[in-house]
Amino acid sequence: MFPLAACQRAQSFNQRPAALPQDPLVQVYFNHSESSEYKESYRQQTRLGDNLEKQIVDAISQAKSTIDVAVQELRLPKVAQALVHRQKAGVKVRIILENSHSRPWSSLTSAEVGKLDKREQERYNEVRKFIDINQDNQLSPTEINQRDALIILQNAKIPWIDDQADGSAGSSLMHHKFVIVDNRMVIITSANFTLSDTYGDYTNSSSLGNANNLLQIDSPELASLFTEEFNFMWGDGPGGKPDSQFGIRKPMRLPKQITLGNTQITVQFSPISRTQPWSNSSNGLIGKTLNSATKSIDMALFVFSEQRLANILENRHQLGKSSRS
Repeated sequence: MFPLAACQRAQSFNQRPAALPQDPLVQVYFNHSESSEYKESYRQQTRLGDNLEKQIVDAISQAKSTIDVAVQELRLPKVAQALVHRQKAGVKVRIILENSHSRPWSSLTSAEVGKLDKREQERYNEVRKFIDINQDNQLSPTEINQRDALIILQNAKIPWIDDQADGSAGSSLMHHKFVIVDNRMVIITSANFTLSDTYGDYTNSSSLGNANNLLQIDSPELASLFTEEFNFMWGDGPGGKPDSQFGIRKPMRLPKQITLGNTQITVQFSPISRTQPWSNSSNGLIGKTLNSATKSIDMALFVFSEQRLANILENRHQLGKSSRS
């Protein structure tokens, strides 16, 4: 007899809701979706949801000229391998990371690991078990070269910078998660390129990981706006002058609109200086959008701490609008 949890999982796989049709220009994916399933490549287990790593890899694999990646943390080896493969094919690859995540996990010494806080030590141990393919508690060069994503990129000499390239100690504000392929295809996702943000904890097969979404948008006009943002941060690249611009050092830009099919898309990048009015900020743009609601407001957020947005929601609710979060 199956345990109850196993029966419930089997039932959920057999009674999946039908997937919604995808728009030809905007593809939408959820790693916790109940309308799809896939076999995870690292542990060969079947999971509910969309395989976000595969979506990223598939987009990268289509590249013919350029790939720009700006992501706070990149630890997925198949993403790194796909980038290396395209670079070897002559594609120009550039990567921007956040400085606290731009060191290969396998390069940390035992003394450095001992100085990590409890949460980071747990993350290190999790990644170490992932890299240790034969589970002998030793990390061989072969295992590191197969599973440590930053080592894979490093070995291929793929150029990358982090948010210390502007000569600072790091803005701690490089929270981007986007990919631009051939100045046309844009991936925008809430997920870091990590196991926990896509598949779940490696040592816990029942873990679903953080709930995340991914958009793949086919639009040269949108790609141009994201490339502009990338280039402000990139400056003249690795080893150049400290002319990269991160955080509030980036120039102030008001929201820009593009038309995609019959849809208007508004784009704005954060952060902005506190000397600017709140209405010019990304949260100000969100507030303006919320304030325009006429029927309902649905919000799915990791953290909600902006009081001015809470005030807008309260006002809309008091006007008789339905709101959920």
